[in-house]
Amino acid sequence: MEESQQLEKLPQVVTGILKIVLSSALIALAFVLIIALVKITYSLAMMVLNTSTIVPYNVAEQAVMFFLYFGFIGLIVQYFKSGYHFPLRYFIYAGITAMLRLIIVNHESSVDTLLFACAILIMVIALCLVLYSNKLRNI
Repeated sequence: MEESQQLEKLPQVVTGILKIVLSSALIALAFVLIIALVKITYSLAMMVLNTSTIVPYNVAEQAVMFFLYFGFIGLIVQYFKSGYHFPLRYFIYAGITAMLRLIIVNHESSVDTLLFACAILIMVIALCLVLYSNKLRNI
């Protein structure tokens, strides 16, 4: 009888251990992202302050990278605030930002740019559906 009770508790113990491992890994990732955010902020500031050799595409790329790091840090914060789950809309925000970065960096091919823009449109439509379904759920 006691052995069956231990077997019933096993999933809870495993889940608890995995939650600790996942939380620890996410905290470590957050520290790495904060370091990367500080580095990108510094390089962006140096680009802007050195106006003699400023290249608008490089500044735009660095600014979008800043927002990507910022978004991922925000995603980790939301994970802990929302009870250990990732809200889907934050992944969509990160995807849109990443596609914008691709358009800024890789704009030589008009076909690629059009495909990236279509991907952004699809993600915006998905975001609208997610937000609309959340609004319906709260009514």
